[in-house]
Amino acid sequence: MKSITKKARLFASALALGVALPAGAALAQDRDVTIVVSIPAATHGWTGGVVYHAEQAEKEIEAAFPNIDVVVSTASSATAQVSALEDLSATRELDALVILPFTSEELTGPVEQVKAKGTFISVVDRGLTDPSIQDLYVAGDNIAVGANTARWLADKLGNEGEIVVLRGIPTVIDDERIKGFSDVMAETNIKILDIQYANWNQDEAFTLMQDYLAKYPKIDAVWANDDDMLLGVIEAVDQAGRKDIKYALGGNGMKQVIEMVKEENERTPISTPYPPSMIKSAIYMTAGQFAGQAPMRGSFLLDAPLITPQNADQFYFPDSPF
Repeated sequence: MKSITKKARLFASALALGVALPAGAALAQDRDVTIVVSIPAATHGWTGGVVYHAEQAEKEIEAAFPNIDVVVSTASSATAQVSALEDLSATRELDALVILPFTSEELTGPVEQVKAKGTFISVVDRGLTDPSIQDLYVAGDNIAVGANTARWLADKLGNEGEIVVLRGIPTVIDDERIKGFSDVMAETNIKILDIQYANWNQDEAFTLMQDYLAKYPKIDAVWANDDDMLLGVIEAVDQAGRKDIKYALGGNGMKQVIEMVKEENERTPISTPYPPSMIKSAIYMTAGQFAGQAPMRGSFLLDAPLITPQNADQFYFPDSPF
């Protein structure tokens, strides 16, 4: 998998801004086109941002191209997403599917069935267990999210100490984040005391962190894998009055966490970007297959540099839902 090229990044940025989709532009094919966008419901901050940007893309593309019908479908669980996808596939002729799978394993088979009908498949963020199904893949660099955080933390702890980790939902991207983090930590003397799933959910992270605090009398740092979970971790630590935890880190660049970074918060002085707007870029890139743009295939990864007080303004969007 390659990092997104400069040309591809400029293409996606131009599309997201509407530059390459002028109103009234002619379709490459004189026929109606249906693009279904299947995404998780706004059950937490990041997916709330995904829904927002998907709906924005729907409005903009349909305004520019009357022949393209973008159908945004949200689901509150993997089972619901499979059911909705089966219904849409049975009742419509799908030219393209843009999907952010609720979970990788449960959605791979259903997406493969849609692909068998000749549908163009774009996968976003949470990869399928069989990547050969997808024509286009757009995601953040999850290995870098984990690895860059781990390198910073290892340096600050002097390669010594004891930490706990919170995982997200069982998906390819969670596996990648954990691999990036764990591979770096394996080269240090830092011990990972515990690592369990909290499903990228603030309340579940609060409960899990309470368990960690009760179980371990000394914890030097926490990596929550995601900013929604980080908020739950911080709440649990503050309620317990624990002063041994030097750092509590997450990832994804939630604006509330970016504010902490901007303020040079001692416990949460960094984050990593993982913008929910990647769904919008993927929808535009998919629409480009049918709207006379340069067809795009392959896998594109967005960079994951550390967000620090020095560069936080570049990643801070106060009007964003995330």
